[in-house]
Amino acid sequence: MRWIIDGNNVMGTRPDGWWNDRPKAMERLTQQIAVWCRGHSDPVTLVFDGPTLGNVRVLAGGNLEVRFAGRHVRDGADDEIVRCATQTDPPITVVTADRGLCARLPTSAAVDRPRSFLTRIATAAP
Repeated sequence: MRWIIDGNNVMGTRPDGWWNDRPKAMERLTQQIAVWCRGHSDPVTLVFDGPTLGNVRVLAGGNLEVRFAGRHVRDGADDEIVRCATQTDPPITVVTADRGLCARLPTSAAVDRPRSFLTRIATAAP
């Protein structure tokens, strides 16, 4: 199973003040996903809107890939997620609550909601 994660969408589901320090919130989420990735071998692609952040990208490795849309347009990460999903053989699970993005995904892609995903990765051992 390949996991493709809408990083900004997942971050946005937690009212933990992420908007006050977006780069730090991206780093926290990526670190949490990296810990979860150590417990399985499924490939995971985490996609964020905006320019590349070195402190976040350095957390990638093993079965975790971190991508940045790099554009300052509204759906930059969505475009990257759709591209990744259409270029990957099933099974694929996309983590997002974005209805517009879900409508653009291949019909073979499963969708996991951010809250469910956050519960899943919270149980990963540190």
